[in-house]
Amino acid sequence: MIYLDNAATSYPKPEKVYSEINRCMREYCANPGRGGHSMSIASGSAVLEVREIIGAFFNFANPMQLCFTKNATEALNVAIKGLLESGDHVITTSMEHNSVLRPLKTLERDSGIELTILHGNDYGEIAPEDVKKSIKKNTKLIACTLSSNVNGIVMPVKELGKLARESGIIFLVDASQGAGSIKIDVNEMNIDVLAFPGHKGLLGPQGIGGLYVGDDVKLKPIMQGGTGSSSENLYQPEVMPDILESGTLNTPGIVGLGCGIGFINSFGIDSLKVYKYELIKRLHEGLSEMKQIKLYSKNDIKNNSGIVALNVDGVDSTEVSYVLDKAYGIATRAGLHCAPLAHERLGTLKTGIVRLSVGCFNTLEEIDLTIKAFNEIVSSL
Repeated sequence: MIYLDNAATSYPKPEKVYSEINRCMREYCANPGRGGHSMSIASGSAVLEVREIIGAFFNFANPMQLCFTKNATEALNVAIKGLLESGDHVITTSMEHNSVLRPLKTLERDSGIELTILHGNDYGEIAPEDVKKSIKKNTKLIACTLSSNVNGIVMPVKELGKLARESGIIFLVDASQGAGSIKIDVNEMNIDVLAFPGHKGLLGPQGIGGLYVGDDVKLKPIMQGGTGSSSENLYQPEVMPDILESGTLNTPGIVGLGCGIGFINSFGIDSLKVYKYELIKRLHEGLSEMKQIKLYSKNDIKNNSGIVALNVDGVDSTEVSYVLDKAYGIATRAGLHCAPLAHERLGTLKTGIVRLSVGCFNTLEEIDLTIKAFNEIVSSL
C-alpha cells in the first residue's frame, strides 16, 4: 500500500508510539489524578510530562493551559461554544472544516451570534486587510484554519494574530492541518486559543487531541463531571485544565501523542517540512504535465502543508480514488472533505476532489509510482 491519506490520519506511526502505548497499557495505565497508589501516580506523571512536551512544542510556558480532548473537533466545539454569546460577532473563512463551520452556523441560528465568512482568492487564501475591514464593534473572535484540509493552502496566521491582538479580539486557530510540519509559536503568532488533533501531523494515535487556552481567555465549560480535584464541590472547578477536562483522560493516547511529538523533535520540524515539500514538489510537477488533470494546490513550500488536490477531466473523483486503491494499491481521499464552502470556493462542490496527502514516511519512489499510475489512468481515457 502506498498511503497518501495523511491529511485524514497519518500512517504509519513512529515505532516508539506503538511500543510506548503498549507499555503504558500493560504496566502503568491506572487513572491519572484519581488515586494515590503507584500506578495512578505513574499515569499522572506521564500525562504531565506530555503536557510539558506540548507546551514546549507550541511555546507556552504553563502546561496547565492545555486541555486534552478526544480530537480537534471536540477542542473546537469547547472553544467556540465556551466563548460565544448572543450578539457576539465572529470572522472566519470559507476554507474552514465543518468542525468550525457547523458550531458557528448552529450558534448563528440558535443563539443569535453574527457571522462573517470571508472567501479569499482562487485558492481560498485570505488577505489580512479583508479581515480588518470586517471587524465590528462587537467582533469577539477571529477563527481561522492554519491550513486547508482540502488543498493544503496555508493561511497568514501570524499576520491575522497580530491584527487580532491589536484589535483586542480573541484569535482561534484550527491546527488540524499543518501542526507537525509548520512551526507554531502561540506567542509569536499571537494565538489565544489553539485546537489540534494528535493523529494527523503530530503522529500520535486516534482518539486524542488538545486545546491550548491563553491565560487571558475564559471559557465556559460545555461539560461537567469528575476532575479528581475539588470533589466536595458540586460545581465545576474554575481552574485550568480541570474546568475543561471532565472524566478519565485517554492516558495511552496522551502517551502516544508525546512519542509522536518526540519523533518530530528528533527529526526536526523544519527538516520534516522540507522533506514533505520535496515529495509534494515531485508530485505536483509530475501531475501538472498531464493535460487531463486540474490541480487546486500551490507548488510552494510556504503555501502548502502537504496536499495535492486534483481532478481528472471527465472522471468522478470517487472513481479515480477507487481505481488508485484497487488497481494500484494507492490510498487517497475523494469527494467532499467536510469543508463545503472550500469546495464552493474552488468550484468543486459538485465534483469533489481527489486529495493526495504526504507524510514523513512516504518516499520519492512512492511518488514516482503514483505519477506513473495517473499517467496510465489518463492514457486510458
